[in-house]
Amino acid sequence: MFRSDKPAPPTMNKPTETVNSGKINSIMEGTSIEGEIKSDSNIRIDGRVKGTVNARGRVIIGQTGIIEGEVICQSSDIEGTLVGKINCQDLLSLKATAKLQGDINTKKLAIEPGAVFTGNC
Repeated sequence: MFRSDKPAPPTMNKPTETVNSGKINSIMEGTSIEGEIKSDSNIRIDGRVKGTVNARGRVIIGQTGIIEGEVICQSSDIEGTLVGKINCQDLLSLKATAKLQGDINTKKLAIEPGAVFTGNC
């Protein structure tokens, strides 16, 4: 049996992380971006984006977030505003504060009371 007086390294007790686990890109409130955003992981938008957001993970539009354009993602939670199209491979969740004006293409859709959706699904 092996014994050591040294404490175990802190990484030994951590669970194994997947490639996208814990990685979140963030566009903060007060930031405006015009153009195309590509992300291999999750992204949270609390600022303003005019253009295309393409993410392999989850796209979260916070309450102060505004996207004018197209969103392509694995899944999405919308609390803010989206004017344009969204293409979700899995679940699109419109929270109570969400305002979506445009077209939706998704496998699953959840709409909370209070959310506003105008467009085609």
